[in-house]
Amino acid sequence: MSDTTFGHIIEGQEVPSVDGATFDVWNPWTQEVFAQAAEGGPQDAARAVASSRRAFDEGPWPRMGRVERAAAIHRLADLMEERTEDLARLDTTNMAKPIAQARHDVGRSVWNFRFFADHQRDHCGAVYPMDSGHHTYSEYGPAGVVAAISPWNFPLMMASWKIAPAIAWGNTCIIKPSEDTPASVTMLGRLALEAGLPPGVLNVLNGHGAPAGSSLTADDRVDRVTFTGSSATGRVVMASAATHLAPVSLELGGKGANIVFDDADLDNAVHWTVEAIFRNSGQICLAGSRLYVASGIYDEFMDRFVAAAEALTIGDPFDPQTRFSSLASKKHFDKVSSYVDGVGLDGGKVLTGGVDEEGRWLVRPTIVTDLPLTAPAYCEEIFGPVCVVNRFESEDEVVGLANDTRYGLNAMLFTENLSRAHRVSSRLRAGTVWVNCFFIRDLRTPFGGVGDSGVGREGGDFSREFFTEPKAVVMQIRR
Repeated sequence: MSDTTFGHIIEGQEVPSVDGATFDVWNPWTQEVFAQAAEGGPQDAARAVASSRRAFDEGPWPRMGRVERAAAIHRLADLMEERTEDLARLDTTNMAKPIAQARHDVGRSVWNFRFFADHQRDHCGAVYPMDSGHHTYSEYGPAGVVAAISPWNFPLMMASWKIAPAIAWGNTCIIKPSEDTPASVTMLGRLALEAGLPPGVLNVLNGHGAPAGSSLTADDRVDRVTFTGSSATGRVVMASAATHLAPVSLELGGKGANIVFDDADLDNAVHWTVEAIFRNSGQICLAGSRLYVASGIYDEFMDRFVAAAEALTIGDPFDPQTRFSSLASKKHFDKVSSYVDGVGLDGGKVLTGGVDEEGRWLVRPTIVTDLPLTAPAYCEEIFGPVCVVNRFESEDEVVGLANDTRYGLNAMLFTENLSRAHRVSSRLRAGTVWVNCFFIRDLRTPFGGVGDSGVGREGGDFSREFFTEPKAVVMQIRR
């Protein structure tokens, strides 16, 4: 197939759906259909699961030595690096991600595969000394078949975050990318075959959440389910997996707090605040969408923040100067626009930005003040370039405001006071806290959220725990 036709990758081949069904794949910047993708149904999901089940139960991948498996994954990473431009162009075409950001995402995706290949290769189990004449140790065997459902905002990168640890630890995996962005993930499946991964180790199932995704999560031949998406859909996924007691890892919504204290480095704080809410057109679950600024610096900070937002180059995502482009789909544009349109009705004020008036699926970098704490745009995840701003007077006040949410994926704070940085970080109810930065990741650390932001953690040993079946071996060595 081609870059205008994306099939399923099942059992080592790219194939159409059993019933021949397809769906349109859109370029949101041009508002045109640029490709067709296979529309997966229950039969296609069953074929993918059967293939991965067979590859796990009978194939060489789970039984392969760790060094050999790592080498195979590094071959895939090598091919991804060679095809960086092709992968990046697919994400830019498919979701209007600025091309420079898309290239960065390919690099991060390559890093995911290399890290987990090496992590499983170099891992050591634990030994537990005993005084009773016994010797105990742990080992970590692959869990089985993994169903992975990835989102549309970072199509390749989030897919790699799920696939890499799953296959590194010897599992087989079926990835279902979002129906909005099947392009780069399908190409990844093609490259996996080119790298020599055995048939069934990585299958790609294209299609919608129902019936394609729901058929995967409900299949009792699936041993693990990992999902990134909205909190509402996460509840559905969890309920489906529970029918056969498959463990789940859910990375869900967010409404991240960004706190700027009066001793912050303002240049640094403005830079990262812009990145945190306007990168990827705000389509980031980790977005710093609730901004709290200390009263003593509020006016100066806001002047700089508004100016920086207005200076972002908006336009064609293939233009290397573009830093901000359209939203990923008409449906999402309508959702984000509805929040912006409601700001005035709720008593808020738009300082800059707003909905594009030229018919594009574009919401400009938008900064909102004076919203009541109960307004939908303040409380709910917009998943777009809309930042709601409040001032604060004290540390206790702002910690209370930051934690007053049902989400808890991440938070940021900006201060040059070391004691305050540690103190506030420990008080924030969030899976990740960034101090004086944003979006910096060490893949060894836990990643996930609390509350409506998810269930479980992935990354490093946390991914090992989820994608393996830890086993204790107890031996009598003295009689």
